[in-house]
Amino acid sequence: MSAPPRELLARTLRRPGARAGLAALALLALAAAVLPPFLPDPVHQYDILEARLLPPGAEFPVGERHPLGTDHLSRDVLARLVAAAGVSLRIAALSVALSVTLGALVGLLAGQLGGWVDAVLMRLVDGALAIPRLFILLLLLLVWERIPLGALILVLGTTGWFATSRLVRGEVLRLRQEAYIQAAAALGAGHRRIIFRHLLPNVAGPLLVAATLGVGDVILLEAGLSFLGLGVPLPTPSWGGMILDSKAYILTAPWTSVAPGLAVAGTVLSVNLVGEALREALDPEPA
Repeated sequence: MSAPPRELLARTLRRPGARAGLAALALLALAAAVLPPFLPDPVHQYDILEARLLPPGAEFPVGERHPLGTDHLSRDVLARLVAAAGVSLRIAALSVALSVTLGALVGLLAGQLGGWVDAVLMRLVDGALAIPRLFILLLLLLVWERIPLGALILVLGTTGWFATSRLVRGEVLRLRQEAYIQAAAALGAGHRRIIFRHLLPNVAGPLLVAATLGVGDVILLEAGLSFLGLGVPLPTPSWGGMILDSKAYILTAPWTSVAPGLAVAGTVLSVNLVGEALREALDPEPA
């Protein structure tokens, strides 16, 4: 059976990588939640001629400093970076929650019911896994000229659950051989009770690892789609969109692309550190 949540958290926090990753993510979330009221409007253009591509620390207008400079449209880079952090974290959290829910439901049903239900669901999953996710996303997103943020979350969430369902199904097939599951079935427990009372709590650990690693994947995927002009709709700031806007100025004004690039890399690295630590905490004994 899975370790209790408190024990799992204690095991995870023993790892330096997990502590560093959690601290970085907490600071990012705190900045995204607290800093926006104290920063300039991320879409405000100061002066397209005089204030464009100001270097970090420049002051414009008098008395207003830009710690990370301005972009080619004279917008404050720090304000856009922080606003984009909130957007990326919301997209990742909501889409991963949706994909994990769908994957867990399909995996639990397939593993517990078996038979033709398992065969049909897993063949559908196999077919979906045979097509690259990015290809599916490009086909879906090309239908919209400017996709709403809610639709983007829905698309990311409904295309990311296939591997999770196979993970959960495998865990369910293993757990069904345990004595307490067989005893519950012998005592007359129905499928619903077995799924929600016995199976779901014991697949929660692997699900948590999959969700954590999925957050990093979605952040990277959303940044890539925004860089292609298919992600977060304008004028909402996004890290990928900031890199797209600054590609023509990467040599003359590198701060406009370095800041969002480091934000993407640092966030994905932090999430992966936490996910790896969780995975190790679930299976502390080497194989």
